[in-house]
Amino acid sequence: MSIMEPHSKRSRKLSQHEDENPVPIDRISDLTESLICHVLSFLRTKDSVRTSVLARRWRYLWAYVLTLDLYCEDETVINRVLLLRKVQTLHTLRLNVDGCTEYGLETWIVFAITHGLQKLDLYLMDQEILPACLFTCKTLVDLRLHSCGPIPMDGPMFLPRLKKLQLIRVEYEADESLPYLISCCPVLEELLVQLFTDMASCNVSSPTVKRLTVDFYFFDGDRAGCDMLEINTPALEYLKIAYSFCDHIKCGVATSLIEADISFHDEDDNLSARSLVEFVHVLCAVKCLTLDLSYFTEMIDPVLSGWTKSFRNLTKLKLTADCRFLLKFLENANNLEILHFSASCDEKKGWTEPPEQVPKCLLSHLRIIKVVKIEGKTHEFGIISYLLRNTQVLEKMDIEYAQCLASEEDISILKKTISHFQRGSAACEVGFAPFREEEIVEVEDE
Repeated sequence: MSIMEPHSKRSRKLSQHEDENPVPIDRISDLTESLICHVLSFLRTKDSVRTSVLARRWRYLWAYVLTLDLYCEDETVINRVLLLRKVQTLHTLRLNVDGCTEYGLETWIVFAITHGLQKLDLYLMDQEILPACLFTCKTLVDLRLHSCGPIPMDGPMFLPRLKKLQLIRVEYEADESLPYLISCCPVLEELLVQLFTDMASCNVSSPTVKRLTVDFYFFDGDRAGCDMLEINTPALEYLKIAYSFCDHIKCGVATSLIEADISFHDEDDNLSARSLVEFVHVLCAVKCLTLDLSYFTEMIDPVLSGWTKSFRNLTKLKLTADCRFLLKFLENANNLEILHFSASCDEKKGWTEPPEQVPKCLLSHLRIIKVVKIEGKTHEFGIISYLLRNTQVLEKMDIEYAQCLASEEDISILKKTISHFQRGSAACEVGFAPFREEEIVEVEDE
Protein backbone atom coordinates (compact mmCIF):
# COMPACT_ATOMS: atom_id res chain seq x y z
CA MET A 1 0.00 0.00 0.00
CA SER A 2 1.33 3.45 -0.93
CA ILE A 3 2.26 5.70 1.95
CA MET A 4 0.69 8.60 0.03
CA GLU A 5 -3.12 8.38 -0.06
CA PRO A 6 -6.20 10.62 0.47
CA HIS A 7 -6.90 11.87 3.99
CA SER A 8 -10.38 13.43 3.81
CA LYS A 9 -10.71 14.24 7.51
CA ARG A 10 -7.71 16.56 7.53
CA SER A 11 -8.27 18.22 4.13
CA ARG A 12 -10.52 21.22 3.66
CA LYS A 13 -13.87 20.91 1.93
CA LEU A 14 -13.02 20.42 -1.71
CA SER A 15 -14.88 21.39 -4.81
CA GLN A 16 -16.34 18.73 -7.10
CA HIS A 17 -13.27 18.99 -9.35
CA GLU A 18 -10.91 18.65 -6.38
CA ASP A 19 -12.81 15.58 -5.09
CA GLU A 20 -11.90 13.80 -8.26
CA ASN A 21 -8.19 14.57 -7.73
CA PRO A 22 -7.61 14.52 -3.97
CA VAL A 23 -4.34 15.80 -2.56
CA PRO A 24 -2.21 12.90 -1.21
CA ILE A 25 -1.38 12.98 2.48
CA ASP A 26 1.89 11.67 3.98
CA ARG A 27 0.67 9.23 6.65
CA ILE A 28 4.15 8.09 7.70
CA SER A 29 5.04 11.61 8.90
CA ASP A 30 2.10 11.48 11.30
CA LEU A 31 3.61 8.52 13.15
CA THR A 32 5.50 9.03 16.39
CA GLU A 33 9.26 8.66 16.30
CA SER A 34 9.11 5.60 18.55
CA LEU A 35 6.71 3.91 16.13
CA ILE A 36 8.90 4.77 13.14
CA CYS A 37 11.90 3.31 14.94
CA HIS A 38 9.91 0.14 15.54
CA VAL A 39 9.17 -0.07 11.82
CA LEU A 40 12.85 0.47 11.00
CA SER A 41 13.81 -2.39 13.32
CA PHE A 42 12.46 -4.83 10.73
CA LEU A 43 14.95 -3.59 8.13
CA ARG A 44 18.61 -4.41 7.77
CA THR A 45 20.64 -1.62 9.30
CA LYS A 46 22.03 -0.62 5.89
CA ASP A 47 18.49 0.04 4.63
CA SER A 48 17.52 1.75 7.86
CA VAL A 49 20.41 4.19 7.48
CA ARG A 50 19.31 4.99 3.95
CA THR A 51 16.05 6.46 5.27
CA SER A 52 18.07 9.35 6.74
CA VAL A 53 17.87 11.17 3.37
CA LEU A 54 14.05 11.27 3.38
CA ALA A 55 13.78 14.42 5.52
CA ARG A 56 15.53 16.34 8.29
CA ARG A 57 13.38 14.57 10.88
CA TRP A 58 14.61 11.19 9.59
CA ARG A 59 18.31 12.02 9.61
CA TYR A 60 19.18 10.30 12.90
CA LEU A 61 16.14 8.12 13.54
CA TRP A 62 18.03 4.96 12.51
CA ALA A 63 20.45 5.60 15.38
CA TYR A 64 17.61 5.15 17.91
CA VAL A 65 16.49 1.76 16.62
CA LEU A 66 16.85 -1.01 19.23
CA THR A 67 17.82 -3.62 16.60
CA LEU A 68 21.00 -3.86 14.55
CA ASP A 69 20.99 -6.18 11.53
CA LEU A 70 24.46 -6.12 10.00
CA TYR A 71 24.91 -8.30 6.93
CA CYS A 72 28.32 -8.84 5.31
CA GLU A 73 29.67 -5.48 6.45
CA ASP A 74 33.39 -4.92 7.01
CA GLU A 75 34.78 -4.18 10.45
CA THR A 76 35.12 -0.44 9.80
CA VAL A 77 31.45 -0.07 8.90
CA ILE A 78 30.31 -2.08 11.92
CA ASN A 79 32.49 -0.05 14.29
CA ARG A 80 31.15 3.21 12.87
CA VAL A 81 27.51 2.09 13.19
CA LEU A 82 28.06 1.20 16.86
CA LEU A 83 29.72 4.55 17.57
CA LEU A 84 26.92 6.56 15.95
CA ARG A 85 24.11 4.94 17.93
CA LYS A 86 22.27 7.44 20.14
CA VAL A 87 20.40 5.09 22.48
CA GLN A 88 21.82 3.15 25.41
CA THR A 89 19.79 -0.03 24.83
CA LEU A 90 20.45 -2.67 22.18
CA HIS A 91 17.67 -5.24 22.20
CA THR A 92 18.67 -7.36 19.18
CA LEU A 93 21.91 -7.90 17.27
CA ARG A 94 21.99 -9.89 14.04
CA LEU A 95 25.52 -10.26 12.75
CA ASN A 96 26.40 -12.07 9.54
CA VAL A 97 30.14 -11.77 8.92
CA ASP A 98 32.38 -13.42 6.36
CA GLY A 99 35.69 -13.14 8.18
CA CYS A 100 36.64 -10.80 11.00
CA THR A 101 39.38 -10.45 13.60
CA GLU A 102 38.99 -12.09 16.99
CA TYR A 103 39.42 -8.65 18.59
CA GLY A 104 36.71 -7.13 16.40
CA LEU A 105 34.19 -9.85 17.20
CA GLU A 106 34.84 -9.62 20.92
CA THR A 107 34.49 -5.83 20.80
CA TRP A 108 31.06 -6.04 19.16
CA ILE A 109 29.79 -8.71 21.54
CA VAL A 110 31.02 -6.81 24.61
CA PHE A 111 29.37 -3.64 23.29
CA ALA A 112 26.05 -5.47 22.81
CA ILE A 113 26.15 -7.16 26.22
CA THR A 114 26.90 -3.89 28.04
CA HIS A 115 23.87 -2.36 26.32
CA GLY A 116 21.39 -4.95 27.65
CA LEU A 117 21.40 -7.40 24.73
CA GLN A 118 18.41 -9.79 24.75
CA LYS A 119 18.60 -11.47 21.35
CA LEU A 120 21.74 -12.44 19.41
CA ASP A 121 21.83 -14.02 15.95
CA LEU A 122 25.42 -14.78 14.99
CA TYR A 123 26.44 -16.23 11.62
CA LEU A 124 30.21 -16.55 11.25
CA MET A 125 31.16 -18.23 7.99
CA ASP A 126 34.75 -18.95 9.03
CA GLN A 127 34.10 -20.75 12.34
CA GLU A 128 35.41 -17.85 14.42
CA ILE A 129 36.27 -18.38 18.10
CA LEU A 130 33.43 -17.14 20.28
CA PRO A 131 34.18 -14.57 23.01
CA ALA A 132 34.00 -16.08 26.50
CA CYS A 133 31.79 -13.21 27.72
CA LEU A 134 28.99 -14.45 25.46
CA PHE A 135 28.45 -17.49 27.69
CA THR A 136 27.99 -15.44 30.87
CA CYS A 137 25.55 -12.83 29.55
CA LYS A 138 22.88 -12.17 32.19
CA THR A 139 20.37 -10.46 29.86
CA LEU A 140 20.36 -12.81 26.86
CA VAL A 141 16.95 -14.45 26.21
CA ASP A 142 17.35 -15.71 22.63
CA LEU A 143 20.64 -17.01 21.18
CA ARG A 144 21.24 -18.33 17.66
CA LEU A 145 24.72 -19.48 16.63
CA HIS A 146 25.39 -20.50 13.05
CA SER A 147 28.67 -21.84 11.64
CA CYS A 148 30.80 -20.82 14.59
CA GLY A 149 32.52 -22.33 17.60
CA PRO A 150 33.93 -24.33 19.11
CA ILE A 151 31.56 -24.51 22.07
CA PRO A 152 33.72 -25.09 25.19
CA MET A 153 33.31 -28.17 27.37
CA ASP A 154 34.10 -26.39 30.64
CA GLY A 155 34.94 -23.00 32.10
CA PRO A 156 32.73 -20.06 33.17
CA MET A 157 29.28 -20.45 31.60
CA PHE A 158 25.90 -19.30 32.89
CA LEU A 159 22.97 -17.87 30.91
CA PRO A 160 20.32 -17.28 33.60
CA ARG A 161 17.61 -15.80 31.34
CA LEU A 162 18.13 -17.75 28.11
CA LYS A 163 14.86 -19.34 26.91
CA LYS A 164 15.59 -20.07 23.25
CA LEU A 165 18.82 -21.60 21.90
CA GLN A 166 19.63 -22.55 18.30
CA LEU A 167 22.93 -24.25 17.46
CA ILE A 168 23.25 -24.66 13.70
CA ARG A 169 26.34 -26.36 12.25
CA VAL A 170 28.52 -25.26 15.12
CA GLU A 171 31.74 -26.94 16.25
CA TYR A 172 32.05 -28.54 19.69
CA GLU A 173 35.24 -28.85 21.68
CA ALA A 174 34.08 -32.32 22.76
CA ASP A 175 30.89 -34.39 23.02
CA GLU A 176 30.50 -33.02 26.55
CA SER A 177 30.23 -29.43 25.25
CA LEU A 178 26.55 -29.63 24.32
CA PRO A 179 25.22 -31.07 27.60
CA TYR A 180 27.44 -28.66 29.53
CA LEU A 181 26.02 -25.65 27.69
CA ILE A 182 22.44 -26.87 28.18
CA SER A 183 23.04 -27.41 31.91
CA CYS A 184 24.09 -23.75 32.20
CA CYS A 185 20.70 -22.54 30.89
CA PRO A 186 18.34 -23.03 33.88
CA VAL A 187 15.19 -21.62 32.19
CA LEU A 188 15.73 -22.90 28.65
CA GLU A 189 12.43 -23.73 26.91
CA GLU A 190 13.26 -24.13 23.22
CA LEU A 191 16.32 -25.87 21.77
CA LEU A 192 17.37 -26.58 18.19
CA VAL A 193 20.55 -28.52 17.43
CA GLN A 194 21.71 -29.19 13.90
CA LEU A 195 24.62 -31.61 14.00
CA PHE A 196 27.33 -30.80 11.50
CA THR A 197 30.00 -33.31 12.49
CA ASP A 198 29.90 -36.88 13.82
CA MET A 199 29.61 -37.36 17.56
CA ALA A 200 30.00 -40.47 19.68
CA SER A 201 27.20 -39.25 21.92
CA CYS A 202 24.62 -36.49 21.61
CA ASN A 203 23.12 -35.89 25.05
CA VAL A 204 20.22 -33.47 25.53
CA SER A 205 19.13 -33.23 29.15
CA SER A 206 17.04 -30.43 30.61
CA PRO A 207 14.13 -30.25 33.09
CA THR A 208 12.71 -27.11 31.44
CA VAL A 209 12.93 -27.61 27.64
CA LYS A 210 9.46 -27.76 26.04
CA ARG A 211 10.39 -27.74 22.34
CA LEU A 212 13.31 -29.72 20.95
CA THR A 213 14.62 -30.18 17.41
CA VAL A 214 17.60 -32.40 16.63
CA ASP A 215 18.56 -32.24 12.98
CA PHE A 216 21.19 -34.58 11.55
CA TYR A 217 22.60 -32.39 8.79
CA PHE A 218 22.20 -34.14 5.43
CA PHE A 219 23.32 -32.45 2.22
CA ASP A 220 24.66 -33.69 -1.10
CA GLY A 221 25.47 -37.16 0.23
CA ASP A 222 27.22 -35.91 3.37
CA ARG A 223 25.61 -36.51 6.72
CA ALA A 224 26.29 -36.16 10.40
CA GLY A 225 25.55 -38.92 12.86
CA CYS A 226 26.15 -40.21 16.35
CA ASP A 227 26.41 -43.57 18.04
CA MET A 228 24.00 -42.63 20.82
CA LEU A 229 21.24 -40.01 20.91
CA GLU A 230 20.07 -39.55 24.48
CA ILE A 231 17.14 -37.31 25.36
CA ASN A 232 16.03 -36.58 28.91
CA THR A 233 13.49 -33.75 28.84
CA PRO A 234 10.47 -34.52 31.07
CA ALA A 235 8.70 -31.21 30.29
CA LEU A 236 8.91 -31.73 26.51
CA GLU A 237 5.77 -30.85 24.51
CA TYR A 238 7.18 -30.87 20.97
CA LEU A 239 9.92 -33.11 19.55
CA LYS A 240 11.41 -33.13 16.06
CA ILE A 241 14.22 -35.45 14.97
CA ALA A 242 15.17 -34.96 11.33
CA TYR A 243 17.18 -37.38 9.20
CA SER A 244 18.17 -39.40 12.24
CA PHE A 245 21.31 -41.42 11.69
CA CYS A 246 22.38 -43.08 14.91
CA ASP A 247 22.93 -46.57 16.32
CA HIS A 248 20.93 -46.10 19.52
CA ILE A 249 18.19 -43.76 20.74
CA LYS A 250 17.43 -43.48 24.41
CA CYS A 251 14.61 -41.26 25.55
CA GLY A 252 13.37 -40.65 29.06
CA VAL A 253 9.82 -40.06 30.28
CA ALA A 254 7.80 -37.90 27.86
CA THR A 255 4.30 -37.83 29.31
CA SER A 256 3.93 -34.12 28.45
CA LEU A 257 4.68 -34.72 24.77
CA ILE A 258 1.89 -33.44 22.50
CA GLU A 259 3.46 -33.41 19.03
CA ALA A 260 6.36 -35.30 17.43
CA ASP A 261 7.92 -35.18 13.97
CA ILE A 262 10.41 -38.03 13.47
CA SER A 263 12.23 -39.05 10.29
CA PHE A 264 14.89 -41.75 10.17
CA HIS A 265 17.57 -41.94 7.50
CA ASP A 266 19.12 -45.28 8.37
CA GLU A 267 20.18 -46.85 5.09
CA ASP A 268 22.54 -49.28 6.84
CA ASP A 269 20.03 -50.47 9.47
CA ASN A 270 22.30 -49.35 12.30
CA LEU A 271 19.40 -48.74 14.67
CA SER A 272 18.30 -51.96 16.37
CA ALA A 273 14.69 -53.16 16.41
CA ARG A 274 14.66 -53.03 20.20
CA SER A 275 15.89 -49.42 20.26
CA LEU A 276 13.26 -48.44 17.68
CA VAL A 277 10.44 -50.13 19.63
CA GLU A 278 11.48 -48.46 22.89
CA PHE A 279 11.54 -45.09 21.16
CA VAL A 280 8.11 -45.60 19.56
CA HIS A 281 6.73 -46.47 23.00
CA VAL A 282 8.01 -43.13 24.33
CA LEU A 283 5.83 -41.35 21.75
CA CYS A 284 2.60 -43.06 22.86
CA ALA A 285 1.14 -39.95 24.57
CA VAL A 286 1.27 -37.64 21.52
CA LYS A 287 -1.79 -36.12 19.85
CA CYS A 288 -0.07 -35.32 16.53
CA LEU A 289 2.59 -37.57 15.02
CA THR A 290 4.65 -37.36 11.82
CA LEU A 291 6.75 -40.51 11.41
CA ASP A 292 8.97 -41.72 8.57
CA LEU A 293 9.89 -45.40 8.89
CA SER A 294 10.52 -45.98 5.18
CA TYR A 295 14.12 -47.11 5.74
CA PHE A 296 13.11 -49.91 8.10
CA THR A 297 12.31 -52.71 5.68
CA GLU A 298 14.38 -55.52 7.19
CA MET A 299 13.18 -55.34 10.79
CA ILE A 300 9.43 -54.92 10.42
CA ASP A 301 8.47 -58.23 12.03
CA PRO A 302 10.62 -57.85 15.18
CA VAL A 303 9.44 -54.27 15.62
CA LEU A 304 5.76 -55.21 15.30
CA SER A 305 6.12 -58.18 17.65
CA GLY A 306 7.74 -55.98 20.32
CA TRP A 307 5.18 -53.15 19.95
CA THR A 308 2.83 -53.24 22.95
CA LYS A 309 1.80 -49.61 23.56
CA SER A 310 -1.42 -47.92 22.50
CA PHE A 311 -1.69 -44.34 21.18
CA ARG A 312 -4.87 -43.33 23.00
CA ASN A 313 -4.37 -39.58 22.49
CA LEU A 314 -3.39 -39.72 18.82
CA THR A 315 -5.80 -37.78 16.59
CA LYS A 316 -3.55 -36.85 13.65
CA LEU A 317 -1.02 -39.18 12.00
CA LYS A 318 1.27 -38.55 9.03
CA LEU A 319 3.00 -41.85 8.30
CA THR A 320 5.54 -42.90 5.67
CA ALA A 321 6.11 -46.61 6.14
CA ASP A 322 5.30 -50.16 5.16
CA CYS A 323 1.56 -50.88 5.19
CA ARG A 324 2.03 -53.24 8.13
CA PHE A 325 3.04 -50.26 10.27
CA LEU A 326 -0.16 -48.53 9.13
CA LEU A 327 -2.27 -51.43 10.33
CA LYS A 328 -0.48 -51.43 13.68
CA PHE A 329 -1.30 -47.76 14.20
CA LEU A 330 -4.94 -48.23 13.17
CA GLU A 331 -5.28 -51.03 15.71
CA ASN A 332 -3.67 -49.00 18.50
CA ALA A 333 -5.01 -45.46 17.90
CA ASN A 334 -8.73 -45.64 18.67
CA ASN A 335 -9.24 -41.86 18.50
CA LEU A 336 -7.46 -41.20 15.20
CA GLU A 337 -9.29 -38.55 13.15
CA ILE A 338 -6.85 -37.51 10.41
CA LEU A 339 -4.54 -39.85 8.47
CA HIS A 340 -1.87 -38.93 5.91
CA PHE A 341 -0.21 -42.05 4.49
CA SER A 342 2.61 -42.72 2.06
CA ALA A 343 3.23 -46.42 1.44
CA SER A 344 6.72 -47.84 1.22
CA CYS A 345 5.66 -51.49 0.98
CA ASP A 346 7.59 -54.38 -0.46
CA GLU A 347 5.34 -55.15 -3.44
CA LYS A 348 6.42 -58.81 -3.44
CA LYS A 349 4.81 -59.26 -0.03
CA GLY A 350 1.91 -57.08 -1.08
CA TRP A 351 -1.12 -56.10 0.96
CA THR A 352 -3.12 -58.57 3.00
CA GLU A 353 -6.33 -57.45 4.63
CA PRO A 354 -6.32 -58.15 8.36
CA PRO A 355 -8.68 -60.98 9.31
CA GLU A 356 -9.37 -59.44 12.69
CA GLN A 357 -12.22 -57.07 13.47
CA VAL A 358 -12.16 -53.59 11.99
CA PRO A 359 -10.13 -51.11 14.11
CA LYS A 360 -12.26 -48.87 16.31
CA CYS A 361 -10.91 -45.64 14.82
CA LEU A 362 -12.30 -46.64 11.40
CA LEU A 363 -15.75 -47.21 12.86
CA SER A 364 -16.15 -44.02 14.85
CA HIS A 365 -13.44 -41.36 14.50
CA LEU A 366 -11.42 -41.29 11.25
CA ARG A 367 -12.79 -38.39 9.16
CA ILE A 368 -10.04 -37.35 6.76
CA ILE A 369 -7.57 -39.49 4.82
CA LYS A 370 -4.86 -38.51 2.36
CA VAL A 371 -2.88 -41.18 0.49
CA VAL A 372 0.07 -39.89 -1.52
CA LYS A 373 2.55 -41.02 -4.18
CA ILE A 374 0.09 -43.53 -5.62
CA GLU A 375 1.45 -45.37 -8.67
CA GLY A 376 -1.48 -47.65 -9.38
CA LYS A 377 0.07 -50.77 -7.86
CA THR A 378 -1.99 -53.67 -6.56
CA HIS A 379 -1.14 -53.22 -2.89
CA GLU A 380 -2.00 -49.49 -3.10
CA PHE A 381 -5.46 -50.30 -4.44
CA GLY A 382 -5.84 -52.84 -1.63
CA ILE A 383 -5.04 -50.24 1.06
CA ILE A 384 -7.38 -47.62 -0.43
CA SER A 385 -10.19 -50.12 -0.91
CA TYR A 386 -9.90 -51.33 2.69
CA LEU A 387 -9.95 -47.80 4.10
CA LEU A 388 -12.89 -46.65 1.96
CA ARG A 389 -14.97 -49.72 2.72
CA ASN A 390 -14.40 -49.83 6.48
CA THR A 391 -14.19 -46.18 7.53
CA GLN A 392 -17.77 -45.43 8.64
CA VAL A 393 -17.56 -41.67 9.34
CA LEU A 394 -15.15 -40.70 6.57
CA GLU A 395 -15.82 -37.25 5.14
CA LYS A 396 -12.99 -36.93 2.64
CA MET A 397 -10.25 -38.99 1.01
CA ASP A 398 -7.62 -37.26 -1.13
CA ILE A 399 -5.58 -39.36 -3.54
CA GLU A 400 -2.33 -37.84 -4.82
CA TYR A 401 -0.81 -39.81 -7.70
CA ALA A 402 2.90 -39.97 -8.46
CA GLN A 403 4.60 -38.24 -11.37
CA CYS A 404 5.35 -41.63 -12.99
CA LEU A 405 1.69 -41.66 -14.07
CA ALA A 406 2.51 -39.37 -16.94
CA SER A 407 -0.26 -40.19 -19.40
CA GLU A 408 -3.86 -39.05 -19.10
CA GLU A 409 -4.92 -42.64 -19.78
CA ASP A 410 -3.04 -43.95 -16.69
CA ILE A 411 -4.55 -41.26 -14.53
CA SER A 412 -8.02 -41.92 -15.90
CA ILE A 413 -7.73 -45.66 -15.15
CA LEU A 414 -6.57 -44.85 -11.60
CA LYS A 415 -9.51 -42.54 -10.97
CA LYS A 416 -12.06 -44.93 -12.45
CA THR A 417 -10.75 -47.92 -10.47
CA ILE A 418 -10.83 -46.11 -7.12
CA SER A 419 -14.18 -44.43 -7.82
CA HIS A 420 -15.83 -47.85 -8.07
CA PHE A 421 -14.62 -48.99 -4.65
CA GLN A 422 -17.31 -49.58 -2.03
CA ARG A 423 -17.63 -46.81 0.57
CA GLY A 424 -18.56 -47.31 4.18
CA SER A 425 -19.54 -43.66 4.53
CA ALA A 426 -22.19 -42.24 2.19
CA ALA A 427 -20.91 -38.72 2.91
CA CYS A 428 -17.36 -39.47 1.78
CA GLU A 429 -15.92 -37.44 -1.10
CA VAL A 430 -12.89 -38.70 -3.04
CA GLY A 431 -10.56 -36.19 -4.69
CA PHE A 432 -7.60 -36.67 -7.03
CA ALA A 433 -4.55 -34.48 -7.61
CA PRO A 434 -0.92 -34.84 -8.74
CA PHE A 435 1.58 -35.31 -5.92
CA ARG A 436 3.99 -32.43 -5.34
CA GLU A 437 6.96 -32.65 -3.05
CA GLU A 438 6.65 -30.40 -0.04
CA GLU A 439 8.98 -27.44 -0.07
CA ILE A 440 12.03 -28.12 2.09
CA VAL A 441 12.76 -25.26 4.46
CA GLU A 442 16.33 -24.86 5.68
CA VAL A 443 16.69 -24.99 9.44
CA GLU A 444 18.44 -21.62 9.50
CA ASP A 445 15.41 -19.95 7.92
CA GLU A 446 12.90 -21.18 10.48
